[in-house]
Amino acid sequence: MVDLVSQYEKIKPSIDEAIQHVIQNAHFINGPAVNRFQLDLQEYLGVGHVIPCANGTDALQIAMMALGLKPGDEVITPSFTYIATTEVIALLHLVPVFVEVDPQTFCIDPKAIEAAITPKTKAIVPVHLYGQAANMNEIMKIARKNGLFVIEDSAQAIGSDYHLEDGRKVKTGTIGDIGCTSFFPSKNLGCYGDGGALCTNDAELAKKIRMIANHGQEQKYVHDVIGCNSRLDTIQAAVLHVKLRQLDNYIDARREVAAKYDEAFAGIPGVKIPFRADDSKHVFHQYTLILEDADRTALQDHLLEYEVPSMIYYPIPAHKQKMFSHFGSSELNLPTTDWLTERVISLPIHTEMLEEQQAYIIEQVQSFFNQH
Repeated sequence: MVDLVSQYEKIKPSIDEAIQHVIQNAHFINGPAVNRFQLDLQEYLGVGHVIPCANGTDALQIAMMALGLKPGDEVITPSFTYIATTEVIALLHLVPVFVEVDPQTFCIDPKAIEAAITPKTKAIVPVHLYGQAANMNEIMKIARKNGLFVIEDSAQAIGSDYHLEDGRKVKTGTIGDIGCTSFFPSKNLGCYGDGGALCTNDAELAKKIRMIANHGQEQKYVHDVIGCNSRLDTIQAAVLHVKLRQLDNYIDARREVAAKYDEAFAGIPGVKIPFRADDSKHVFHQYTLILEDADRTALQDHLLEYEVPSMIYYPIPAHKQKMFSHFGSSELNLPTTDWLTERVISLPIHTEMLEEQQAYIIEQVQSFFNQH
């Protein structure tokens, strides 16, 4: 699905030098590269504060802790997402309130958010899924109207531009109270292990996030709040510092691959190519088709026969996962979410895809539909 080896080969000298520098200086924890990457990412995102952490799941958990959410508080989130988004809600003894997504963008439906708000609702967690931004203009209106926090899960959409109604162009993850991202290796900006970050424009909130991520301390051995140990190690920061310079090029490469897929698949009956919202820039963490009529399992088997990988993101929605059974979520009626989980399929998309590789993938997909 991705080719991280070829990507590394193109930036090998810079990566090797960056890693070797960390090893030679033995600055493995909180070394200079961490601060350097933090400042570079702040500038790239155009945000006041970036706080690196150990992974994207920690980022979501720390965000909810920093906002002071208490057990029993309700958090509205899509069910059609990776489990980390919803898992941390339950981990903190909050109540996940699963709502529908827009069938075109795959992102949380603002109308569903409004319908789910109760006196116990304290926060909304929109997910910018597959690289497509959620409708943040409407989400922020709802949040302000109801006094709710917004935590953006931007793990799949870092680098995406979003156009606010006031005319400003901003990056996803910088619009709500806190933005969270992951640097898992396969992400558009990925490191060579685990990594994550939070961002905010609120200085006091940033201070609290830093404390929570560092055992609840601002001063060594003085612990003011309950925290955790979640930090981006220096080697990963050094890798990310190099790769951040390439992020816009990586996004452009993904968009070029997506455009060729679109051209090839747009005319196939019963197949829907990815939707692009007018208010944002799709960065294609995944290229995901909707198979309205076709047999998805048969297509996957056909592709596998010709050594073409494919993935289902995600086959079981969160509200049907056993871990949430005590919330009674399996009884929820989320027909759009259920429909999508049965019909989405993602094809390989990455920064180093060769024309002949993509042509082969396209040929195999088209051949399946020609036979069916």
